[in-house]
Amino acid sequence: IEMGDRDILKYVWDGKIPLCITLSEDDSLSIGTSEKFYVMIPRMSYLPLLYDKVRKHFQKFLSKDFQNEEIWMEFNGLPLKWHYPVGLLYDLLGESILPWNITAHVSKFPEKEIFHCPNKDTLENNVMSSIKEADTLKHRASVINSLLKQDYNQLWSGFLNDRFEQFWSVNRRLMETSSEEMYFKHIPIRIYNFNKPGYLQPLVRPVDDNDHVLTFGDLLNKVIMKSVPDTGPELIKCLIHGVQPPHDTPLQWMSEHLSFVDNFLHITILQQ
Repeated sequence: IEMGDRDILKYVWDGKIPLCITLSEDDSLSIGTSEKFYVMIPRMSYLPLLYDKVRKHFQKFLSKDFQNEEIWMEFNGLPLKWHYPVGLLYDLLGESILPWNITAHVSKFPEKEIFHCPNKDTLENNVMSSIKEADTLKHRASVINSLLKQDYNQLWSGFLNDRFEQFWSVNRRLMETSSEEMYFKHIPIRIYNFNKPGYLQPLVRPVDDNDHVLTFGDLLNKVIMKSVPDTGPELIKCLIHGVQPPHDTPLQWMSEHLSFVDNFLHITILQQ
């Protein structure tokens, strides 16, 4: 079945991951394991948007000392970066196992490894800051500076409430080009390596100096392979939304259709 551009946007939007969340034994009043919390979360979403539900589910297992402490999540001993989209975290760490088993904590916050996220406003500020950075790369911030407060509210509310049409009625303006400018200035992109901390954020243009359209294969050869110098292309797997993009996919098209809510392409490099 041939998918149209709008179908692809909706397909990416609808992608979900099943989570199985267990309360850390350090924080639980019960002997042994408290009951697990199962939930489907959009790949585009962020862990802090689950915190209220997680707290409510495990409330009866928490001692009074921990009732109001900040929640943080961990997988195999590694604190999960809440400012990374869930789909990115899963592609990077989940090892293709479903449901993804992660652990919730309400004590011993790992100050040196992750930032605090005391409320949803912190998450909103973080995502909006990334959207502004992305538009600076794409349009020299001309679109984001033209948005009104109500546009921001509509964008964020559409995302929070899983309203595709509402979100895209604003987000499409951030993804548009004009007759004078057929391409973005640069492609907002971050590349994550399975065995390196942080990410690479190369300055990538959608076309070369001769206006030749650049593809994912060009990005792979010119940028990604240089970040894993001792590895051949056949030994790595590059994922976005859990899928390996074909090498002939134009970067401009990828940016318009496969970006996350923060308007960045988040690409994971894994060892085969």
